[in-house]
Amino acid sequence: MIIVDKALLARAAANNPIRVAMIGAGFMGRGIANQIINSVPGMELVAIFNRHIDAAKQAYLAAGIEDIQVVSTTSDLEKSIAKGQYAVTEDPYVVCRALGIDALIEVTGAVEFGAHVVMDAIAHRKHIIMMNAELDGTIGPILKVYADKAGIILTACDGDQPGVQMNLYRFVKSIGLTPLLCGNIKGLQDPYRNPTTQAGFAQRWGQKPHMVTSFADGTKISFEQAIVANATGMKVAKRGMLGYEFTGHIDDVTQLYDVEQLQELGGIVDYVVGAKPGPGVYVFGTHDDPKQQHYLNLYKLGAGPLYSFYTPYHLCHFEVPLSVARAVLFQDAVLSPLAEPMVDVVTTAKIDLKAGEVLDGIGYYMTYGQCENSAIAREQNLLPIGLAEHCRLKRDIQRDQVLTYDDVELPQGRLADQLRFEQNVYFAPAKTLVTVK
Repeated sequence: MIIVDKALLARAAANNPIRVAMIGAGFMGRGIANQIINSVPGMELVAIFNRHIDAAKQAYLAAGIEDIQVVSTTSDLEKSIAKGQYAVTEDPYVVCRALGIDALIEVTGAVEFGAHVVMDAIAHRKHIIMMNAELDGTIGPILKVYADKAGIILTACDGDQPGVQMNLYRFVKSIGLTPLLCGNIKGLQDPYRNPTTQAGFAQRWGQKPHMVTSFADGTKISFEQAIVANATGMKVAKRGMLGYEFTGHIDDVTQLYDVEQLQELGGIVDYVVGAKPGPGVYVFGTHDDPKQQHYLNLYKLGAGPLYSFYTPYHLCHFEVPLSVARAVLFQDAVLSPLAEPMVDVVTTAKIDLKAGEVLDGIGYYMTYGQCENSAIAREQNLLPIGLAEHCRLKRDIQRDQVLTYDDVELPQGRLADQLRFEQNVYFAPAKTLVTVK
């Protein structure tokens, strides 16, 4: 990433900026817009889609851009880009299909909508940077198959916890250690939080209550750790992860883990509540060479066998433009699935549920998500929480019970369900006999 800054300066000097469009103009989208426009030479945010056009305009206005074009067709957007103008649209496919756009930043957190947009962007060979762990954790592996066939980069982003973990994971591997745990430091974990309990916090920070709820009830961190697992080949030690509570320094959390268990599992993803410094992420690794162990002890990393590496912050939207540059200039993905899914996020009842009820969405009142190893999720036919919204219950479900596909009726005609089915088939044991067209 150190080379990205000079590469962007070179693009700026050559008057050849990376041209980016953004899907979504919510809280995080506004931050990304401001960052690109005011702090990133060699990159231009040429278009923003949002369902409500005023929100797209406001993202530009808040960043100091007042001359904004409203476009409704691909040709109109292409003309706007050619003139060096800034555009907003209510049609996401306009930005997916327009020539002159190098990459899309997807910032919606929506699974079904995100599936449509990403598939269209792949078809039109746009690099895609996702701040959408929900989509990635539900159908990321099959989207990666399509992206590879199209020759484009599909990646999560720097700044968000999964990307920060992956950067740290790559660093730890690069200096000769074996990473055995990728983790996330949390301040709160309560699966029964809902938009009512989180309304005050959401109002204070200008966020949506359901989004804040997904952080508090564990669903968001489950998606984040699932996509880290899928990018590293790691698993979870148990359903829901271990999730220790620990108020000391993250270095001392190494003592809570059994190294042999971590090695047997091939490494795990996890989280800890309350550790310092927070919020941040950590990677624990081992080294087999006694000579290097001696040096690591000298350099204050302790006697092992687990060595602690951590980043004490995650700067979300500040770092997203770096991910764009990595994809466009270096064809380097921050984080994307290695192959088949390793960990899924399964639907769990937040309250007692009744037959005939229709499930609400992520971060609302009825369900929360937990990590589960994908092999178990397949064996038990567990329902991914990314597909749970709008499903109708066939039977009563008790609080904390994990839902299966047999417990629900799926809505008809959803692309995300189709892609999930393709993913299941493609990565089944007979996957060599299956092709994606």
